[in-house]
Amino acid sequence: MSFFTIGHRGVMAAEPENTLRSFLRAEQEGLDGIELDLHLSRDGELVVMHDETLDRTTDGSGPIAEQELAKLKELDAGLGERIPTFGEVLDAVGPTLPIQAEIKDVAAARSLAKVLADRDLLDRVSVLSFHDAALIEVRSLLPQARTVLVAGASAHRDTFVGRAQQAGSTLVSVELRQLNRAIVDRCGAAGIDVMAWTVNDERDLALARALGLVGCVTDQPGMKRLVEATA
Repeated sequence: MSFFTIGHRGVMAAEPENTLRSFLRAEQEGLDGIELDLHLSRDGELVVMHDETLDRTTDGSGPIAEQELAKLKELDAGLGERIPTFGEVLDAVGPTLPIQAEIKDVAAARSLAKVLADRDLLDRVSVLSFHDAALIEVRSLLPQARTVLVAGASAHRDTFVGRAQQAGSTLVSVELRQLNRAIVDRCGAAGIDVMAWTVNDERDLALARALGLVGCVTDQPGMKRLVEATA
């Protein structure tokens, strides 16, 4: 695969983010995988949502961690969609569709590792996080887990490659506007591939290719077709 495309929270430019509807649309549009975000509910369930609070993307309010799953399931996450659990996403999309699961709450690392082990998902699910501690914990529990360090401006720091290596990451995901050739070259010298977030149009794609990236996260359902049309 010359340049892969991952649907950001599904295809959030076209569907309610982090919902089954959004993930299924990403799959139908032919994207190479999906990215989602994980938090723990009050009763310890892995729920799929980006923010720590419910306010922006649902008709509820307050921290996710203060609500039990049953209460979360009563909320509207957009167009009548409900907040999915990680297990529900796994069951809804195709059994081979690659998934990038981003840990937003470090406390979710142990729960995610258990699901990956119990469902034999190590070859299909990559674990992403801005938090080194979350990735290191997952690797301590599952040494074969695929980890991806996520970064914005911190990718410019001299410690970035070392952080990725400590987390066991052979792929990093960096904000496109923060990337330059020096960062990509430093990663490459350490055997680490680089992908970008978020690539949403032809100009973004041209930059990603010029930098020698291996893939991208996108909000747009048509990105896979654009990649193929401009290859």
